[in-house]
Amino acid sequence: MTYWMDADVLIRDMRPEDAKYFAREEQAQGWHTAEEKFQTEMQDAAAGLSVALTAEYKGQSAGYVSVYRNGTGGALAHQGVPEIVDFSVLQKYQRRGIGGKLMDCAESLAAGFGDTVYLGVGLHNGYGSAQRMYFKRGYMPDGTGAWYKDRPVTPYDTVYTVDDDLVLYLTKKLK
Repeated sequence: MTYWMDADVLIRDMRPEDAKYFAREEQAQGWHTAEEKFQTEMQDAAAGLSVALTAEYKGQSAGYVSVYRNGTGGALAHQGVPEIVDFSVLQKYQRRGIGGKLMDCAESLAAGFGDTVYLGVGLHNGYGSAQRMYFKRGYMPDGTGAWYKDRPVTPYDTVYTVDDDLVLYLTKKLK
């Protein structure tokens, strides 16, 4: 299915060939990405749990995101609130408006599932541009503080590794 199309960007359902491509491209960026991550997201979409999207830029896969009908992470997990998961635009395609269009589609899909959406954003500097984008789009911290490996970090906890599992959950009211 196609969710957005203009002269440069096409946003469509994720396809099996995207898994291998995104894993390879993200590994080239120095990330620890496995094909299985994308295969799981497509399986969840096939089961009706989510919608997995791919953005193409001038015919080349450039980014992706999934929208879960009933989020599974953070304080809002399993409460019927949609969650935006695993948003990314490959570095070589950033700053071309692709991420904004992907988020527009994700939020539009989420609005079909509820009036609020949430997401988790990493806290290390690799997430800096995403953090700024989410705040500009109206996302606010949910008030539960940082989470690590899907549990809240309490005062004076020690987190030994600042990795992709150290996140802050943000929410946004949808129109």
